[in-house]
Amino acid sequence: MGLEFVMVIIFVVGYAAIALEHNIKVDKAASALLIGMICWGMYALWPEQHLGVQEGQSIVDVSRDTTIQAHNPSFAEFANHEVIKERDEILNHGNYDMEMTTKDPHHTSHHVHEYVEHGLTHHLFEIAGILFFLLGAMTIVELIDAHEGFSVITDRISTTSKVKLLWVICLLTFFMSAALDNLTTSIVMISVIRKLIDSKETRWLFGGFIIIAANAGGAWSPIGDVTTTMLWNNGQLPHTDVIITNLIIPSLTALIVPLILASIFVKGQVQRPDKSNPVSAHGHAEVEVTNFEKTFVFFLGLAGLLFVPVFKTMTHLPPFTGMMLSLGVLWAVTEVMHGRKSSELKRNLSVISVLQKVDTASVLFFLGILMAVAALQEVGHLNEVAGFLNDKMDGNIYTINVSIGLLSAIVDNVPLVAAAQGMYPIADVGDFAIDGKFWQFLAYCAGTGGSALIIGSAAGVAVMGLEKISFGWYLKKISLYAIIGYASGAAVYWLMFH
Repeated sequence: MGLEFVMVIIFVVGYAAIALEHNIKVDKAASALLIGMICWGMYALWPEQHLGVQEGQSIVDVSRDTTIQAHNPSFAEFANHEVIKERDEILNHGNYDMEMTTKDPHHTSHHVHEYVEHGLTHHLFEIAGILFFLLGAMTIVELIDAHEGFSVITDRISTTSKVKLLWVICLLTFFMSAALDNLTTSIVMISVIRKLIDSKETRWLFGGFIIIAANAGGAWSPIGDVTTTMLWNNGQLPHTDVIITNLIIPSLTALIVPLILASIFVKGQVQRPDKSNPVSAHGHAEVEVTNFEKTFVFFLGLAGLLFVPVFKTMTHLPPFTGMMLSLGVLWAVTEVMHGRKSSELKRNLSVISVLQKVDTASVLFFLGILMAVAALQEVGHLNEVAGFLNDKMDGNIYTINVSIGLLSAIVDNVPLVAAAQGMYPIADVGDFAIDGKFWQFLAYCAGTGGSALIIGSAAGVAVMGLEKISFGWYLKKISLYAIIGYASGAAVYWLMFH
């Protein structure tokens, strides 16, 4: 049994442990961390087996590609003499003997392990960016909540009908997700429904539909979902107007169809939380906050969240930098705002207090699951899956993308889209040209397909952590709605452009 197969088995077993969290009584964060670190540990201990490289094999053979068949295509590029020379000159301050490396077979093992470390560093940078982004967004949302800022929205929602409220929340989520992004929007909207709904079971239902709405809303905006952003930044979908006009109707369909179905089955009224309770839904002790402070902190926090994509577009820095800048501004402003108050009143309104209430377990769960998927990507499994889909489906752009979308509910959609970008070069004309139908449909499918499972998207993982929704409950109660909506939106796109 090959080590690659063992790694897949470990991933599947860990995935099952996450799904059966409530049955086996082991927190999903522990299972995610285990599979993430075990997969990377296996890769680091036996890199030669994963990359198809023999210990002591001459690096000259690597460059010629005569005896080594690397599973990961990027290995051949990394092992190229010029790439190695450039990196070693940087690492060793120019002390590099080209002749020695290309002739001494003992250097191969060194470069193989260096390649593993290089891969880990690359993935860790991306994952850390997501984690810091999540931490910043959660802190801003918690700070707004501590100031009762969400009352600006909730006080304007008077209906207690489950169906009407579901439509209001989902449509609000859909359009907010396009302006912010699906991860941030889902965190904000969970805070909103906590102010509106007392029943945990009802909140879970709304949370499930928030995931569907946030993912659908993010798919038709270049800043709403990370995969659409990838296609926008990398040149496959460079024109914003094309993304919006061609994808908004399929994306809206992916939300409207589940909402219509839910309207048939969901009945009754929602019960509002007891406002006389001295502790808020997030666990913040209620303190005296003026109407000005509520409104000011809400709009400043919202402006900070909206500033993140603007900052990214201006600087081309990762999104977490803009999020941390916004958090820093909000932190400084609230400190000055409450500077004259007593320490007792100030304590529950400070970022220091809020940080103690941020769900660290959810952040660690994100770390584990993203590291596990990164390990599978690094050894080439996701590229093989993409190639398999292409071969078996005879290059049909619709079936390939629908399959990628459903697969993104199991593994992260980012490496799947990256694999598709690597497999299909931008053509001069046709479906694979700039703004071609393949890339448009890929943005829709990768953005909305993850709603099929609760851990299939960043929004789903965030909601799962915040509301403690179980994998099994979502699978039974929400997944069918999400899949029907996904298929309906895909069908609409096919009818529009086929």
